[in-house]
Amino acid sequence: MATAATRPRLREKYLQEVVPALREEFHYDNIMQVPRLVKATVNIGMGEAIQNSKALDAAVADMTSITGQKPVITRAKRSIAAFKLRTGMPIGAMVTLRGERMYYFLDKLMNVVLPRIRDFQGVSTKSFDGRGNFSLGLAEQIVFPEIEYDKVDKIRGLQVTVVTTARTDEEARRLLQLLGMPFRRS
Repeated sequence: MATAATRPRLREKYLQEVVPALREEFHYDNIMQVPRLVKATVNIGMGEAIQNSKALDAAVADMTSITGQKPVITRAKRSIAAFKLRTGMPIGAMVTLRGERMYYFLDKLMNVVLPRIRDFQGVSTKSFDGRGNFSLGLAEQIVFPEIEYDKVDKIRGLQVTVVTTARTDEEARRLLQLLGMPFRRS
């Protein structure tokens, strides 16, 4: 069991500040009713992998350095003749982060990566799915500090999905807001 000194900073903030604030705001009777983060999924879809298999290797290397975990290669579920795609061909990469790795990644995303985006106004509050999960798309992987700009073969976008136990989007939005997600002012 991790002690308070070795816990990720974002998890410590969740336990010390966010849980009491959410309990008071939403009037939860039990501490187990307070929404929490379950996992963060990082995904790169690569249609170009059909023609260029080396592009997938570069994307895997980028995702490994960004997340600290080796991604799983995603494969096509069905054939689409117009795209010259056959069932089972590799078309992307995905990483699911849980526990400490998730907290470290989200802390880095909210406090380092998002502020580095040019003309950043905040993330949209409309990216919730109706069940308390939040999705965010980044246009380029070079905003992550681990990626060396000179060694990038091609700029690729990636998607980040944060899964919570919140029952409504309002609860999930407030959870992420208290954790430090920079939402756009509406």
